[in-house]
Amino acid sequence: MPAHSSALPLPAPAVPITAEVRLAYVLGHFWQAFPEAAPVSIGYAGSGAAITVADGAGTFFAEGQPYPTAPHWREWMGQPVPFFFDAAPPADLLALGPGTAHIRADVISSAFYLLSGWQEYFSDERDRHGRFPYAASVQKQYGFVGVPVVNYYFDVLKTAVEHVSGQRLQPRRWAGTAPFAAFISHDIDNLRSAWKAPAKAALTQGRLWSFARQLAQHLARPDAWDNLEAVAAATAAHGAKSTFFLLPEHRKGVDGTPNADYALSTSLRRRLLRLAMQGHEVGLHGSIGTAEDGNQLLREWQRLKLPAHGLRFHYLRWEPRRTPRLVEEAGVDFDSTLGFAEHFGFRHSYCHPFYPFDFVTGEAHRFLEIPLNVMDATLHHPNYLQLPPEEVVPALRPMLEQVARFGGVVSVLWHNENFDPANRLNGPREFAALMQELRRLGAAFVTGKELATGALL
Repeated sequence: MPAHSSALPLPAPAVPITAEVRLAYVLGHFWQAFPEAAPVSIGYAGSGAAITVADGAGTFFAEGQPYPTAPHWREWMGQPVPFFFDAAPPADLLALGPGTAHIRADVISSAFYLLSGWQEYFSDERDRHGRFPYAASVQKQYGFVGVPVVNYYFDVLKTAVEHVSGQRLQPRRWAGTAPFAAFISHDIDNLRSAWKAPAKAALTQGRLWSFARQLAQHLARPDAWDNLEAVAAATAAHGAKSTFFLLPEHRKGVDGTPNADYALSTSLRRRLLRLAMQGHEVGLHGSIGTAEDGNQLLREWQRLKLPAHGLRFHYLRWEPRRTPRLVEEAGVDFDSTLGFAEHFGFRHSYCHPFYPFDFVTGEAHRFLEIPLNVMDATLHHPNYLQLPPEEVVPALRPMLEQVARFGGVVSVLWHNENFDPANRLNGPREFAALMQELRRLGAAFVTGKELATGALL
């Protein structure tokens, strides 16, 4: 388990998480996933609805505990799926009658538990960067981080709706015919530091001539990581558009964590505006501290001075008891922070963008969350997976196929510094191989703004 550090205190008042609250939040997302579905009543057993769900949660949502009892595993669509709050595992999952359907596992509470991020809101586990760690998650404990479990729950509901309504429901299509979508983004942390590692190595080894050459090249030429146009060209070669998240702060955070190694100058803004005119997108990369300080976040929006709709926090920092309300108060259209740094997959067990749950009001927030599924550093970093280059696409393929199965969105973060040809571990070749796999599977490439505005639905 990760080192323990306390999260922020639970904000008050928090509304009771009643059956009605759970139903409203989950079914709101279900109907968004199947917008063409005929209206059918869905409720808990005894509600008189055409489709009823067994209530298996008991008093769990009144107790504020982060983890429920272990799930029962059932097979659905040929996939073993964990069902939490499953009171009757031996029985068939669905009981179908004339014009009615009964679901014997509490898919509403299970979906709410995962989609709302209940475990991290009520857990005090945080890593050294203040993040809820993968090691503390039910996804890690029960081994389903690469499976969008909520989508399987929704497929159970879909089957019941199809039975009751007589209407066949199809997965969402993107840009007309594409089976799923891909959101490609780049956190711009460094533009000026590619020379430092080789120069430091030369100096440490006493190769003074090599050190002097590295320094001279740094002073005379653009840095290898000052490559925004090349990054945009690399994504455009695959028919995609880049979203660049810019860091306005170059001073270190109060905890010593580095922010940008560059200043957001007038010339850099001009370059970004030219890229935006080509169809690419700019967003804010909130610096260290912005995930817990609303005033600091608003100041950085003002300092950006570029047309932007979305946000991702530096180091994927996110305090679930504080950050979502700050994002909403800032008026952001979308965020794309919520992924595990330690492993690719689905932090909220859902392969569609969603509206985070507000534990204070008991309703959905107004900004769209585009979950982060794949980060280059996750794939090869001393603290993370350390995948050999040839294993990157094979490791990701089952997850990508799950997204395509449900008509979802896969979100990919590839830092600009990893487009440096010197990187042979998670560099431009690995990025190109991943993009080729996305194209092979039929992805439509989208921007955050297009997702947030529903432009391609």
